[in-house]
Amino acid sequence: MMLGKVERTTSFMADFVEKCGGYAVVDGGFATELERHGADLNDPLWSAKCLVSSPHLIRRVHLDYLDAGANIIISGSYQATIQGFEAKGFSREEAEALLKKSVELAYEAREIYYDRCAKDSWDFVESGRSTRRPILVAASVGSYGAYLADGSEYSGNYGDAVTLEKLKDFHRRRVQILANSGADLIAFETTPNKLEAKAYAELLEEEGIDIPAWFSFTSKDGINVVSGDSILECASIADSCKQVVAVGINCTPPRFIHSLVSSIRKVSSKPVVIYPNSGETYDAVSKQWIRSNGVVDEDFVSYVEKWQEAGASLFGGCCRTTPNTIRAISKALSEKFSVNNN
Repeated sequence: MMLGKVERTTSFMADFVEKCGGYAVVDGGFATELERHGADLNDPLWSAKCLVSSPHLIRRVHLDYLDAGANIIISGSYQATIQGFEAKGFSREEAEALLKKSVELAYEAREIYYDRCAKDSWDFVESGRSTRRPILVAASVGSYGAYLADGSEYSGNYGDAVTLEKLKDFHRRRVQILANSGADLIAFETTPNKLEAKAYAELLEEEGIDIPAWFSFTSKDGINVVSGDSILECASIADSCKQVVAVGINCTPPRFIHSLVSSIRKVSSKPVVIYPNSGETYDAVSKQWIRSNGVVDEDFVSYVEKWQEAGASLFGGCCRTTPNTIRAISKALSEKFSVNNN
């Protein structure tokens, strides 16, 4: 019986990408969209604050990305941790309920989106029968550095006190809850070092978690992850984990993506997911994004075709990207694949 589960997990994402037409579109920046809708995220909980104060805004952002063409929406649990909620005075039971709520809001958004689609305006029609666009809900797991709320996920240097066992213990209960929340998969995001990747892989195995997962790493040089660990080593850890159905890069400047995809493809045949940031740089001291000379929104989409040719098959955006970015990505890929199929 377990073998069957492993086989399903192994082909899960490849099958989904094929069902979507050869590529899948991931949503975009979350916190900045919440702020655009009026949320104040100056808080250690960051976007997870809205799970308490304004869940309707989370649902609205999910819907904006679905309207833009996303096939995968990622829950607002990136910075939602039991430890973080407890530090704000919530009980453990309340913290666990808020984690589940993050997935429920994404599911609600998907159902609202589907309900809005009239029968004569489904995304595509096969054999005279209406078919809904495939949409998955991914439960987000941010790194230990994200919980610290000091920019540590952009350095990956946790210090000697943070061991493999400490990381597993930190993430364990949150991963258990999200794995049983009804999410279609778990997205381990902005992974800054190989130690945390190893912690995730061991945790999935130890807890017998059999829903699909992806690991995405972050880089600031196009060669290594932000800690300085080799992207090849990190991607290899993800590739060796049977629950992992895709490996990729997020919250990384677009100009580094092509080389990183090429590196991942050297050590993994699993689908590659990429969702870069806008090319700006986060200043952990001022807690602001600083515009840089890198690729930003206007040029972002022009790189998608090159990323696809390098081997990526799932495309979205991270910090500072918008529904307009995702709409443009969806349009560019749709045009490319429609040409190739004619």
